[in-house]
Amino acid sequence: MWPAFATENSEIFLKELRDLCSRRVFSPLFTTLETHLLDTDIQMPTVNNVTRFLDSHKISYVAFETPTEKLGALETAEFLNVLPEAVFKTIVITRDKPRKPILALIPGPNIVDLKLLAAFLGEKKVHLPTEREAEQLTGLQAGGISPLALINKGFQVVIDSAAQGYPEIHVSGGQRGLNIRLPVAALIKLTNARLAPISRGDKDD
Repeated sequence: MWPAFATENSEIFLKELRDLCSRRVFSPLFTTLETHLLDTDIQMPTVNNVTRFLDSHKISYVAFETPTEKLGALETAEFLNVLPEAVFKTIVITRDKPRKPILALIPGPNIVDLKLLAAFLGEKKVHLPTEREAEQLTGLQAGGISPLALINKGFQVVIDSAAQGYPEIHVSGGQRGLNIRLPVAALIKLTNARLAPISRGDKDD
């Protein structure tokens, strides 16, 4: 896997590398590098619409490749060897009214408190759809649902206030196999999110 500096801004890194190696003195180096990459199992960091969007907005982030099967937040935290509380999962929530669903971002070990969320949004009730319904509503696979992939698509984003305890948090990169760590402030600004205490521990009454 490529080191973090290459993964953070992969397209910029590759462009600068090609520009450097296009000079005559470095062209043999680039040829050697290409040959080496073709002869090894080194994989290029994942690039998708989310990473392109972050790059275009000059957001500092780190992309992590994870197994491509569906992983929950706790499994992702274990794979990345990071605090489970710093890995936020995106939960799709529906309303009684025919309006776009809500994307609730909560810490990995927690569950959404539907009463707290409804009260914060001024809704009488909100509902937790099935996994299949969540996929149909977002057009994304479970395990890859991310507010970063649904910007400007009408979804209201609410982030649990626990996120304020971390300078950066992990969220899905918009597809299975990709996790993004970025500043909380940047995530709030990009998604026009609101902060509120909307979750509780899985063991809480």
